[in-house]
Amino acid sequence: MIIVYLDEATCDELKSFRRQQLPTRVRDRLEMVLLSSVAWSPARIAAHLGYCVPTVRGVLKDFLARGTAALFPRRTGPPPDLQRRRQVSEMLTDLLGQDRTWTSRQLAEALAERGIDLSPRQVRRYLKMIKAGWRRTTNSLRHKQDPAKVARADRVLNNLKKKHQPAA
Repeated sequence: MIIVYLDEATCDELKSFRRQQLPTRVRDRLEMVLLSSVAWSPARIAAHLGYCVPTVRGVLKDFLARGTAALFPRRTGPPPDLQRRRQVSEMLTDLLGQDRTWTSRQLAEALAERGIDLSPRQVRRYLKMIKAGWRRTTNSLRHKQDPAKVARADRVLNNLKKKHQPAA
């Protein structure tokens, strides 16, 4: 059975944590340690707090190894690669500065040409990170129209409208 023996200073420090605003997970870990210090078994603590016994044992072992730092869960995973994040953000900013409309797939392909392989979903995450705004494009053929033909069609339509005006 794992029992945590606390000296008076550590016990006072942990009790002062109780008066602070803590996340639920941290508060539960704190209670696990304090209950163990008054000779509660891990099984009894688990039943009381609604955790499984291996979780309580893990918290108590972690507290014995790391002290009060064990109450706050460690961040999992590798640290963020800030250099790559900055590099991708700069390239995206350069691409977005061009006078054209991009989709995330097109941006991913443009980045791949520059040696950065990202999926369109990852590109959207980076766009959100750099707070790049977007707006829906309009479905228009205006950029493909011949101005002379458009002007002629407008004249024809106006003439047709004039012919069919009802007499008042």
